[in-house]
Amino acid sequence: MHATLAALANPVRKIERLVASRNAAERLPPQRAAGVSAEVLEPEAIDRLLPPGAVHQGLAVRAAPLEPDDLLAIALPVDGRPVLILDGVTDPQNVGAIFRSAAAFGARAIVMQDRKSPPLTGALAKAAAGAIEIVPHARVVNIARAVEELAEAGYVTVGLEGEADMSLAQALDDLRPAAIVLGAEGKGLRDLVAKSCDVRARIPIAPQMESLNVSVAAAVALYEAARTKRR
Repeated sequence: MHATLAALANPVRKIERLVASRNAAERLPPQRAAGVSAEVLEPEAIDRLLPPGAVHQGLAVRAAPLEPDDLLAIALPVDGRPVLILDGVTDPQNVGAIFRSAAAFGARAIVMQDRKSPPLTGALAKAAAGAIEIVPHARVVNIARAVEELAEAGYVTVGLEGEADMSLAQALDDLRPAAIVLGAEGKGLRDLVAKSCDVRARIPIAPQMESLNVSVAAAVALYEAARTKRR
C-alpha cells in the first residue's frame, strides 16, 4: 500500500498499470498520477499477477524504473545532510530498509554500485515503504572514486568497520556533513574503498555480538549523524 501510493504521488514516475481490489480502490486518493485509474480485480486475480507468496494488500502497480541521478548533482551544494554509500550491498530487503531509514532521518541521497546493486523494484520497493520515491539515488561504476569525489566536494567520508578504533560519534564530530560508507553483509568494506575514506569508525556494540545487520547499522549511523548535527 505505502509503496504504491508513494509511486502514484511521485510526478516523475511513469505508471503503466494500476490494479486494486474493491476495498483497496476506495483508499486511493482522488488525484492519481498522470490520470491513471485503477483496474479493479478480485484479490485472487492480483495474486496471479505477482510472484508467488507476494503480499499485496489489494494494491499493486507496474511502473517504469526510476532513473538514477548524477552523483554530484544530488550531493551539491553541501547542506549538512548525510549521504549513504553502499559498497556491495546486494540484498533487496536490506537496501529497501536502508532507503526507509534514509527517508526517516533526512539523508540527502544513497549511492550504489552500478551493476552489482539490486534494481529499485519488487521486494526492495516494498521494504522501502515508499522511500525510493523520496530519497534520490545515484549509481556509480567505482565506489572508491565516488568516495573521493564526495570528499573533494566537502564531505567527511566515514567507512563503517567493526574493528575500527574510532567510534562513530567521534568520527561525526566534524563540521563537514558525512558521507557514510557501509559494506556488504559478511564481507564488509572492500580494501580499496576503506582506504579511500577519510576515517574508519565503529558502532560500539556488546562484545557478545560480532556485528549488526547492514540496514540496522545504516539506521544507527543516520540517527547518530542527525543527533550530532543538532548539538
